[in-house]
Amino acid sequence: MYPRTVKVRSSSGSIHEYIRIVEAYRDDGKVKQRVVADLGRKDLLIEVLPKLRRLLAQDTDPEPGDPAALHVGDAANWGPVLVVRALFDQLGLWAILDQHLGTAKGVPFADRAFALVANRLIAPASEDGLAGWLETDFVCDRQGRRFIPHWHQRRRVRVHPRQFDAWYRTLDQLIKAKDHIEVALYHRLRDLFSLKPDLVLYDITSTYFEGAGPRDFAQHGYSRDGKPQNVQVIVGVVMVAGWPIAHHVWAGNRVDHSTVQEVIKDLCQRFGFGRLIFVGDRGMVTDKNIEAITKDQQGFLVGVKRRRNPQLDGWLEAVDETKWMTCPGGINTRERQTNPPRTRAQEVLSGDPALRVIVIDSDERRGYEQAKREQAMERARQRLKKLQEQVAAGKVKQPERIGAAVERVMQKYHGYRYFDWKLTGGVLEFSENEERLGREKKIEGKYVVMTGEKGLSILDAVALYKELTEVESGFRQLKDVMALRPIYHQIEPRVKAHIFVAALALLVQGLLGRRLKEAGVDLSPARAMQALGTVRLVTFHLEGQADRRGQTDGCPDARLVLKALKLADLRPPVPLEGEETVM
Repeated sequence: MYPRTVKVRSSSGSIHEYIRIVEAYRDDGKVKQRVVADLGRKDLLIEVLPKLRRLLAQDTDPEPGDPAALHVGDAANWGPVLVVRALFDQLGLWAILDQHLGTAKGVPFADRAFALVANRLIAPASEDGLAGWLETDFVCDRQGRRFIPHWHQRRRVRVHPRQFDAWYRTLDQLIKAKDHIEVALYHRLRDLFSLKPDLVLYDITSTYFEGAGPRDFAQHGYSRDGKPQNVQVIVGVVMVAGWPIAHHVWAGNRVDHSTVQEVIKDLCQRFGFGRLIFVGDRGMVTDKNIEAITKDQQGFLVGVKRRRNPQLDGWLEAVDETKWMTCPGGINTRERQTNPPRTRAQEVLSGDPALRVIVIDSDERRGYEQAKREQAMERARQRLKKLQEQVAAGKVKQPERIGAAVERVMQKYHGYRYFDWKLTGGVLEFSENEERLGREKKIEGKYVVMTGEKGLSILDAVALYKELTEVESGFRQLKDVMALRPIYHQIEPRVKAHIFVAALALLVQGLLGRRLKEAGVDLSPARAMQALGTVRLVTFHLEGQADRRGQTDGCPDARLVLKALKLADLRPPVPLEGEETVM
């Protein structure tokens, strides 16, 4: 970029010189120029040049006797919002949301939905916290009108109810149109990336509430968040080729395997899938599910539970140590120079001609499980030893109290996998159970998958099952980066809409990650967003002139991200005069 001057004749016939910042770029092999910023008349700029130089040098103290003619009114974060807008364009989300959310007075629902998704990606907050974000970031609709907070103190809430109503109406519209929006987005992804919907990955997580939550929907159940005391909902995510195409939300006490047939039916009916291979983790496996999948002539590749499985020992005994196949290592494995961890696999006889069983042995997983088992054993041993001393000292006497205390230790640290105990004549004794402990050591590092697909190679089956980690990574992004948890809404549709906004944010983040990878930019989406925060939209006022706006270039990482997304014009849309803001 560089400055240039242009001469313009005024209506009175006089000629003025204007200073512009222009940028050179190539278009079809030709060098062209575009105006980045119009700085104004040269003679007026000369008058304020010393002040402008001090401002750019971050010296804000005016010279003695010299009035400060330059005033900076605002310097809002702009880079993250700009990039989310660009990703919305690439996904076709504006048109999809316009089509399915309908119109609204004043501000289209699509623009408000954009603000909700962008907030979830950039600075996750409740609808109350979102108002504060609107003060620090330049968030505008497609007409360039900036969203501004409407403050009104009412007890502990500082946001005006009218503004809450606007965001809540948007959530209501989103959840009503969710099924259609997901299908439209899937078709867009299929066109953009040539998706082949024959392999479907599915997994489940939970997310908890602060407070009671919606009645009969927020329920106690198995908590993946370590919050069994909180009510929760169950969230199931469906991924195809690494893209989250659909999600489902159920009551918090829904059992994992009971969701499988409902999800497959939805994929076939709503998305028009033909034959698919369903890939799921151990919690999805029941005889009823496998029977239903095969009856509908669908495929499956699922993990098998290792404990309370009478067939597992037989499958492990059938392993031939000379027939292991080495699986290709992931990035972490390749980066390790010495003793990289192995992953090996082999197929064993299942006893059923329609069923294939593959045993997988992972050094990395063995190391992790062994460390966790030793930690649990040591903690259980220490608690039992302390209880043993209390019993011997007569501090705990009643057998029922002793038994209850032992039970708490055993439940908390899975003690029954490793120890036996007995109470004889008021003496508490415990010891390692060699048989059960030996079985635990035997299954460490090993897991089993089964499939009915005859044409699937062993290595491909292992690779497909490992792709479930993509779903788990998505869950971590939803919960940690996008602050899905905890949920505060007390109405079921709003809870589902809250999760839908987070799911849309996850999809947009996935596209950002893909674009960075395609451009060879070694930044995570989260780090990219952080770097983009250095791109600011600055509003300033020169004495005697109208307000002007300009953008900072941002840090080197921010410029890499903008280049990866092919964003050269950093200017926001220009609103009509008198319509610069909306609530």
